[in-house]
Amino acid sequence: MKKLLVALVVISVFACQKKEQKTLKTETSCSKEKKFDMYELSEMASLMEQMYAYNLQIKDRIVKGDTIGKFPEFFNKIYTAKFTDATDKDPFFDKKATAYIDAQKLIYSDSKNVKQHFNEGVITCITCHEGKCGGPIPKIKKLFIK
Repeated sequence: MKKLLVALVVISVFACQKKEQKTLKTETSCSKEKKFDMYELSEMASLMEQMYAYNLQIKDRIVKGDTIGKFPEFFNKIYTAKFTDATDKDPFFDKKATAYIDAQKLIYSDSKNVKQHFNEGVITCITCHEGKCGGPIPKIKKLFIK
């Protein structure tokens, strides 16, 4: 009986030591320096985020019946902003960009149909993203004025 008790104590001591060694190895491997590459938005992605935020504000003004001001000239950067992948700037994009800017300008020039023009602008975003990068479509759809 004493031998059995001694054997259990010895086994548990070794088991605890092995567990501690595993823990130390894990901690050591976790403490290694890791390089993290920060993702930076391309000029185009950043511009689209700015246009989205601006359009959220315009949507709110339209819904409240407030004035919306003048066409935001920074939207014209859509023609020159650099893409993450330069091959995305192609005739399809250029055509959709022109349609988007035309739709946006109508929002500011025809106050009688501002809601309709705003929603048409949202549609131009969606049709472009359907052909290029579909990821933001659910977000873009939130711009619609019902």
